[in-house]
Amino acid sequence: MAHETVTLLRAFRVEGIAGNYDSTVATDYKHCGCKYEDPRQEELAHRSYEWERPRHGRNPIDLRPRGGHLPGPKAVLVHGTPTLNTLHRTEDRHDAFCLKMAEQAGAKRGDVICFGHTHRPWTREVEGVHFVNTGSVGRPKDGDWRAGYVLLDMSGEAPAVEFVRVEYDLEAAMEGIRKSALPDDFAEYMMPVLWAASF
Repeated sequence: MAHETVTLLRAFRVEGIAGNYDSTVATDYKHCGCKYEDPRQEELAHRSYEWERPRHGRNPIDLRPRGGHLPGPKAVLVHGTPTLNTLHRTEDRHDAFCLKMAEQAGAKRGDVICFGHTHRPWTREVEGVHFVNTGSVGRPKDGDWRAGYVLLDMSGEAPAVEFVRVEYDLEAAMEGIRKSALPDDFAEYMMPVLWAASF
């Protein structure tokens, strides 16, 4: 499925942010930079990474109002943090950590930094900078199996963030994994009951 998805995105010229798997596969790095809930998941993550490497940049994209021709807040998009794709920015990080990330991204009051990597959606404001974890389309880790994304509206006085969840054919996705060369465990991890047990 991953190859079909990449082909479709290329056909429609959809810009994206390199995730930790993307950047580490592209650079043939030694590991994927994942965080694991237990030893079995760590083993599986390494196996899937080794499976992906023979089959197939980290720079942030920033979005400015009207292409940067007008002053105003911007949205900075990164996978993990502006410094590392594999660094986990969790909701409980100290304000100082968030402000350091804002500085690294060149974000100022009113700007928004959107990121993912932890697969858990949340939003927070620190000294006027808005931090938005967009969650995950694949394998969310917040107990909700549905694909997740964010609608960001920066046309008002303050950014408006809407978290959106979308149902899809979970059984078909699980069956696709079972038919692949990957361990069946990956299919089972998609089930909501198993997610709830991992928290």
